Amino acid sequence: MAIYTKTGDKGETGLFSGDKSKKIRVSKASLRIDAIGSIDETNTFLGLTASFTKSGRIKIKIIEIQRHLFEIGAILAGANLKIEKTLTREMEKEIDEMDKRLPKLNHFILPGGGRAGALLFMARTFVRRAERKVVTLSKKEKVNSDLLIYLNRLSDYVYTLARYINFKEKIKEKAWRA
Repeated sequence: MAIYTKTGDKGETGLFSGDKSKKIRVSKASLRIDAIGSIDETNTFLGLTASFTKSGRIKIKIIEIQRHLFEIGAILAGANLKIEKTLTREMEKEIDEMDKRLPKLNHFILPGGGRAGALLFMARTFVRRAERKVVTLSKKEKVNSDLLIYLNRLSDYVYTLARYINFKEKIKEKAWRA
C-alpha cells in the first residue's frame, strides 16, 4: 500500500462508509477531522510517554490506551466499532487502587516530577483537548456519548497515573499556592 494517495491534495479526506460504493469526503478543516486529529495527537504523545516509562506494567497500560484511542478515532471517522462501557469502569477501578496508595490531596499540585510523570501530566492536557474537540463536534453532529465518558475518565486516569509514577519514583509533589 502506498503511503501517499494524492486524494487529500485539495484539502479533503475520506471517512468510513457502510456502503463500499459510496465515498464520503470531508474538509480537513471540519470539526470531525479536528476531533480525530486531536485524538491522534493524544495517541502519539502517549507513545512518546511510554518510551520514557521504566515500568513494563505501566507501559502495557499506555499501549492499551493507545489501542482504544485508535478505535475512538476510527469511530469518529465512521467505522462500525464501539467503545465498551467496561473500559471506563476498569479505569475507575484502577484510579481507586492507585489513589489508595497515593498521598491525599488537599491542594492543587504543579504538573511535573520525573520524566515519565511529567510526560503523563502533559499527555493529560492532550486528552483534555481531545475531549473538548469531541464535545464541540457533539454539539453539531451525533457522537456516541460513551466516547465522551471514556475521554473524561481517561484524563482522570492519566492524571492519577502521573502522580502514581512520581510516587513510585519517590518524587515529591509540589503544592501550588496562590
